[in-house]
Amino acid sequence: MATIIINASKYIIILMMILYTKSCYDIFKQENENEKEEKLNKQIIYVFIMHFLSYLTIAVTRPDEVKEIVIFYGLQILVATMYMYLYHYFYPYSSRVITNNMNCLLLIGYTMLTRLDISFAKKQFLIATASIILVSAIPYIMDRYKNLRKYGTIYGILGILSLSTVFVLGKEQYGSLNWIQIGGISVQPMEFVKILFVFFIASMLSQSREFKQVMITTAFACAHMGVLVLEKDLGGAVIFFIIFISMIYVGTGKLRYLLLFISGGALMAGIAILLFKERLFGHVLVRINAWKNPWADIDHQGYQIAHSLFAIGSGGYFGSGLTKGTPRMVPVCESDFIFAAISEEFGVIFGLALILVCFSCFISFIGISMRVRNRFYKTMAFGFAICYIFQSFLSIGGVTKFIPSTGVTIPLVSYGGSSVLSSVVMFAIMQGISTIENKEAKKIEKERRDIEESAKQALKKIKEQ
Repeated sequence: MATIIINASKYIIILMMILYTKSCYDIFKQENENEKEEKLNKQIIYVFIMHFLSYLTIAVTRPDEVKEIVIFYGLQILVATMYMYLYHYFYPYSSRVITNNMNCLLLIGYTMLTRLDISFAKKQFLIATASIILVSAIPYIMDRYKNLRKYGTIYGILGILSLSTVFVLGKEQYGSLNWIQIGGISVQPMEFVKILFVFFIASMLSQSREFKQVMITTAFACAHMGVLVLEKDLGGAVIFFIIFISMIYVGTGKLRYLLLFISGGALMAGIAILLFKERLFGHVLVRINAWKNPWADIDHQGYQIAHSLFAIGSGGYFGSGLTKGTPRMVPVCESDFIFAAISEEFGVIFGLALILVCFSCFISFIGISMRVRNRFYKTMAFGFAICYIFQSFLSIGGVTKFIPSTGVTIPLVSYGGSSVLSSVVMFAIMQGISTIENKEAKKIEKERRDIEESAKQALKKIKEQ
């Protein structure tokens, strides 16, 4: 019976994921509001069917844990339903596309973590739920306080100081000194500083786009990246660099800045490698060698990436079925390499659909950036779009051997408290920008209609006279 449920469920889950992904892109081209709402409602059904079948599969394979699994499943559905309903009740101008995608990614993450280790899933659920509650006021704050753009220098200083805390409270993990220990809680400052970093650049460029302002912004950005390099967090440094050059280019509209900073970044990276190759980049060289040829040392340096590829390949198009794979063969499969575990048991088709869902989040963020009129929010929205998609690219690219592994997580899907909290904050900020823009657009539309109506009334009176 369990085998029948597993085999039948995996095909239905893939179908629901395909339908969900297709609807993400149908919504972008849908102009009729009623039809768009209908598709958004169907998305919820697709996600809940996937989620139910996944937990049914896990429950039938773990008869001793059925009660625990059912209660945990119920709590997830309760929180997801309340979040989607209450969020749009209090913020009617927020984006339902972002809400649905955030819920979809979180529920996929909970499902895979429950399959791997339910204690990880419970911790992730508690952190994510607490984060959603804590950041729920962000759109309200952004709508009420219009002077957030004025504190660019403060954002920059706070960011540098926060990153530097690892030199006092930090602990080394996987070759990088990028975690701090506070009591029994481990926190990765980079995850939160990247949000301040986007605020900083958006604030500086919204005040002025002159050469002097760009150079001041560059100096602060270099300080951020310099601290990350000293921490040996090269993945974080690359994310900050890509955010910086992208926002500078969009914020100023000058191609020469983009070319200048790319050339300067390449030059500084080359100098750093020549001078501090072993001291700062020893663990990075190990990852690069493993990426170039994992089969040369498959029992040691190449073990993780080789087994990641084995997992993805063994799953095939339709997956081995939830609980039927061996994802634990891949080290750190719950966080950095969770995409390998998902692809093995849910299949490559599901994995590709997951990538497209992540890309739809990016498109939603870019769409908000293009619509918003305020320069500060426009630049900020673009910065978060780049931050989100590039982090997803680094994580999935490393797992699939497209690029060397960087130790970066997939936002909202991978295990990690700091990553989940910072991602929820990022999505809440984007909802805040969307709320402000949609409310302003509705106000302008109402004013336009009022003017047209007044003009019609005036014309009618003239004709009557």
